[in-house]
Amino acid sequence: MSSPNTPPVSAQDFAASVLQHLKTSLGKDAPHASLYDWRMSLSLALRDLVVDPWFESTRKTYEARGKRVYYLSMEFLIGRLIEDVAVNLQMDEVAAEALASLGQSYEKVVADEPDAALGNGGLGRLAACFMDSLSTLGIPAYGYGIRYEHGLFEQHFDKGVQIETAETWLEQRHAWEFERPEVNYPILFGGHVADEDGKTVWHPEETVIASAFDTPVVGWQGRWANTLRLWAAKPDRNFDLESFNRGDYIAASAPEALARTISRVLYPDDTTDVGKELRLKQEYFFTSASLQDLVRRFLSEGGDLKSLPDYVAIQLNDTHPAIAGPELVRILMDLHSFEVSDAIRTARGCLAYTNHTLLPEALERWPEDLFARVLPRHHRIIQLIEAAHFAEAGEQVRIIEHSEIKMGELAFVMAHHVNGVSALHSELVKETVFADLHKAYPGRIVNQTNGITPRRWLYACNPPLRELINDTIGTAWPDDLEKLQGLNAHLDDAAFIDRFQAAKDTNKARLSDWLKARDGVSVDPAAMFDVQIKRIHEYKRQLMNLLETVALWNEIRDNPDNNRTPRVKIFGGKAAPGYVVAKEIIRLINDVGAMINKDPATRGLLQVVYPENYNVSMAEVLIPATDLSEQISTAGKEASGTGNMKFALNGAPTIGTLDGANVEIRDCVGAENFFLFGLTAAEVAARRMEPDYARNAIAASPRLGRVLEQIRSGVFSPSEKDRYAGLVDGLFNHDYFLVTCDFDSYFDTQRVVDTAFADARSWTRLAALNTARVGWFSSDRTINGYARDIWNVRSMLATGSGDRDVA
Repeated sequence: MSSPNTPPVSAQDFAASVLQHLKTSLGKDAPHASLYDWRMSLSLALRDLVVDPWFESTRKTYEARGKRVYYLSMEFLIGRLIEDVAVNLQMDEVAAEALASLGQSYEKVVADEPDAALGNGGLGRLAACFMDSLSTLGIPAYGYGIRYEHGLFEQHFDKGVQIETAETWLEQRHAWEFERPEVNYPILFGGHVADEDGKTVWHPEETVIASAFDTPVVGWQGRWANTLRLWAAKPDRNFDLESFNRGDYIAASAPEALARTISRVLYPDDTTDVGKELRLKQEYFFTSASLQDLVRRFLSEGGDLKSLPDYVAIQLNDTHPAIAGPELVRILMDLHSFEVSDAIRTARGCLAYTNHTLLPEALERWPEDLFARVLPRHHRIIQLIEAAHFAEAGEQVRIIEHSEIKMGELAFVMAHHVNGVSALHSELVKETVFADLHKAYPGRIVNQTNGITPRRWLYACNPPLRELINDTIGTAWPDDLEKLQGLNAHLDDAAFIDRFQAAKDTNKARLSDWLKARDGVSVDPAAMFDVQIKRIHEYKRQLMNLLETVALWNEIRDNPDNNRTPRVKIFGGKAAPGYVVAKEIIRLINDVGAMINKDPATRGLLQVVYPENYNVSMAEVLIPATDLSEQISTAGKEASGTGNMKFALNGAPTIGTLDGANVEIRDCVGAENFFLFGLTAAEVAARRMEPDYARNAIAASPRLGRVLEQIRSGVFSPSEKDRYAGLVDGLFNHDYFLVTCDFDSYFDTQRVVDTAFADARSWTRLAALNTARVGWFSSDRTINGYARDIWNVRSMLATGSGDRDVA
């Protein structure tokens, strides 16, 4: 492994490696190489440098025979990897110099890499940050997920309407993975269960094969590397030549088509029974393969399965892998002759569950008849688990209820720890969705507030700010983010504030150039960049942001002589294909933007921008350029958020509710440095008990009433006057997320923001203060908490600075 701060090779040697790969791996010479060829050669040359620390980390793990972490997640939103790997290997400057010597632009080559389509939003990005921190901290770990061919979807707009097309990231070779054709596991579906000779035997109807693809994940300074193992589904038998020769071409290819369907798309639309079945199969597919793999690895080292919890820590990232409990029980019972009670106890000793939501629809429930048909053996095992749970804790909480199997309750019952992801969320988990289970199993719920990796979300994505921080407090902060507290001493230093503003200006100019080149949109870098980038969902309240935008448009038109703070309202995010209301909101944002952006009365003062197909790479351009971070979810609904942390770390003050990790961000930066508005979680619950609360809020707000009437009457949809009548009626009659009740507070607080932003120097100090005070939100700190409080694992790196000596 390389020494800290020392690149493993020189620019000259690295350039030679790139050229060698261009020749031997791509079959090209430099004069005839395309951008793709250069990008692949650069990737492979960097990958070569990862292999040695990866092998060495694996060897040390096997030699130590210690405990490993297995992180099961439906998503890993890893983004582009060239810059990520180069930064962690301290090779970014070397790689840029090497490519320049070959007549190529490092920035252009990096930008050619497609984002890996392995996730959707915060859940997957959190998993990616955690993998980075596990490697940085030297904790032996595997990430397990699905190698989606097409991911979620590629988002486009057609006259403002979201259009979903297939992601194409795997049409080109994925440079970072190693295919493991020897690592295959059968995954069984359907059939029936029979009792034979005193044993329960599963006779499946369908089998697919899970085949492994490994991506090394190298940590900071190349000290340690772990593995992200993704599963692709393949048929259990070869091509049916007999059917093909009969002319039945569809039958000949049917097994492969059915298998590939499982690993083709992330979150298939589950509004149909067929979609529900595919989702359930996906979740079982990757969970079963992962558990078979880790048990095989454990037994290959001579382990006794009774001691599995001493060597294996399995973290379930949300309810998607909750089938892990019954599956591990099945493996122990059916394949290794465990008694029921021993199998449940052993499985629970390995499993921990992260809850990410209080939304009932996000706590998965499967129709019992569907579940029993797809996984008949697991249906029986869940009945055994429920019976054991009743014997231990009573029947006040059922896993199977009203002909549904409740995966949140199953995950809770089968986990030794259940954690929320912010202090507020963890308390609400105890008080709401799992209140009865909390009483039955006191002490099982713990908190681990989310974090973000500073390597990607400041060091790599914000070079101007990185250079300022390095010059001000030194270069140790990417490894110990709380060292940013050292910036507090410079907040009243005029030269430091000037450089901080210069860094922000550079990032805003970069975003302006990016929007112009990509979308043909011109924005003024001098305006406030007011940004909300999230999955589109009613509880995240992009709709409230838009209503405030329309209200501001009205104010400017009504009072054109008033001094105004110019704003660019930037939205980004996708809506699930089957989420009708969210897709309506997207269309309304685009319709409002089209109207406002062509209005000469407000030009230069208000603009709406919605770049399509939000992803990690877009976030890396948007976040460093943001002036105001929108974190405006209904209090009590956002479990944590990590975008709020990224914005604050990059010097964007927050306007937000007391929701999720906003509470802790406000504690860190100081209440006076956070633009708070809206009802608290307790007040939200109380307001919902009041009759006609939404209608009353609208009646009390002429400003809001005017906006809603404009939308209802077709001001922003003149070709279809009643396009948004249903959306507006929903606010009057079914405003569960209290957009109407929080609107006036939000609008008034935005005017406070206007005044604050107008004092440029004071605003820059506020932005710098955010950067200085949010180092606690490093994912390194979060992973240390998991290691200490949940997994009971230790770092394999030599003990030294900071928190690396975990547990």
